[in-house]
Amino acid sequence: MIKLNPVHKHAHNHSHPKVKAKNLIISIVLNTVITVSQVIGGLISGSLSLLSDALHNFSDVLSLVVSYIATVLSRRKASTNKTFGYKRAEIIAAFVNSATLIVVALVLIKEAVERFIAPQEVTSDLVIWLSILGIAANGISVLLLKRDADTNMNMKSAYLHLLTDMMASVAVLIGGLLMKFYQFYWVDPLLTLVIAFYLIYMGYDLLKQSTRVLMLFTPNSLQVDEIITTIKEIESVKNVHHVHIWQLNEEEVHLEAHIDFVADIKLSEFDVILELIEEQMFHMYGINHVNIQPEFGKCDSKQIIVQD
Repeated sequence: MIKLNPVHKHAHNHSHPKVKAKNLIISIVLNTVITVSQVIGGLISGSLSLLSDALHNFSDVLSLVVSYIATVLSRRKASTNKTFGYKRAEIIAAFVNSATLIVVALVLIKEAVERFIAPQEVTSDLVIWLSILGIAANGISVLLLKRDADTNMNMKSAYLHLLTDMMASVAVLIGGLLMKFYQFYWVDPLLTLVIAFYLIYMGYDLLKQSTRVLMLFTPNSLQVDEIITTIKEIESVKNVHHVHIWQLNEEEVHLEAHIDFVADIKLSEFDVILELIEEQMFHMYGINHVNIQPEFGKCDSKQIIVQD
């Protein structure tokens, strides 16, 4: 009996859109200017919401730097000791950035509660002008990153930082106007709480998504049983087992499985079947990397999921 070795073929039917690193650099510069301005303005005016916006902006700068480094790393070629290259750098960046959103939010909640207990008068004119600056600069950054955010988890994390900060600046502007014309100084910590809870809301979903990818979980859109049924519909396939499905990054979903065949087929016949499976997996499920180990009469576990 001839023993067939595992055959490795990949369906490279996916595109790799290039993220514009230049847009990240522009956004980093803009947010650095905003952060410095708001820290100085917040200290002078005594506005907690302005300082909280500055803190959020500082986290934006860090997240944008992380995203930029990840974007550059992800373009490096694979090597013998890094066979996947740095393809997961952007997923790690998304995880770090979403986690920082939540940490920043918790800090803001603490500060807001303390300000509720001991309210302070705020110089509203400076708050108003600096919030307008924040809206303008963050608005430009949001427009620059929006296109890439639709297809890239790393860029989405940076985009969410900037979008929430733009909305925070709008809230600070409203608060500044209310403090100027009605002396509603309690609005300052209230807006800080609103900003904080919104950061948690936005950051949690992205944190969950990036964690699923890093933990090699099966994408939510795929049903393992359905995929196995599709493969078993091929006449010469007897059994599909030892299945692993995971997402490497935004562009690559991998399927690895052992397949028992009804007969001891030739390697050339297996190549034809493998090509059919690759086409089915890509067109029906968006799986673009398929690795099948062919078997005939091999005594091993036939369970679908095998814990190594």
